[in-house]
Amino acid sequence: MKHAVVIGGTRGIGAGIAGELRRKGWRITATGVGAEEVSEYAAQYPDDVCAQLDVRDNQAVAAFFGGIEKLDGLVNCAGILARGAEYEIDVFETVIDINLTGTMRCCLAAQPLLAESGGAIVNTASMLSYFGGPLVPAYSASKGGVAQLTKALAGKWAEDGVRVNAVAPGWIETEMTEALRADPARNQPILGRTPLDRWGKPSEVGALAAWLLSDEAAFVTGAVYPVDGGYSAM
Repeated sequence: MKHAVVIGGTRGIGAGIAGELRRKGWRITATGVGAEEVSEYAAQYPDDVCAQLDVRDNQAVAAFFGGIEKLDGLVNCAGILARGAEYEIDVFETVIDINLTGTMRCCLAAQPLLAESGGAIVNTASMLSYFGGPLVPAYSASKGGVAQLTKALAGKWAEDGVRVNAVAPGWIETEMTEALRADPARNQPILGRTPLDRWGKPSEVGALAAWLLSDEAAFVTGAVYPVDGGYSAM
């Protein structure tokens, strides 16, 4: 049975990805930053391994991956946004540290295990990897960075047999977007620009991530795939 670690897998898009991998027969280790969300996930999915992990902590990340014997897939899905507060430099730095540098920390820690197994990485970029978000400068910058980091690591680690790709979600039904979906003044413009005229589901991002980790995508690396119902094409 193949083993995947889903960083940020206890909620939102990460949980959707973990669910699709589980459905396809993968063994799952999911991490979350909060003790409560980790406990709730563990109760709901007792067959998964669940751990609390702060991706800003170099030692904690190293210790976490040091305890894993075999790894076939890594999904980096830990992320935050702080909207207007991101114009404060300390908030900006925190968002970058979690979304971008945290992704790099986990990639570096997992790479030896993945090189041994011939495994793959899926990072989480965003539609904001392609255009700016005036209310979220740090989130936009971090997700643009994730897209370029994905391409850089793909080029570097191909010689080790490690593929690196990214998904770029658009407007997805998660806790993070609940307020937007509930506000007609915000919801309607989003749907109006989305050709498929609906919000995406975490499982739909998960289906693509699962394919990118699978042997069916053996000749795919360095790619960033939009999952946004056509939003970024408009």
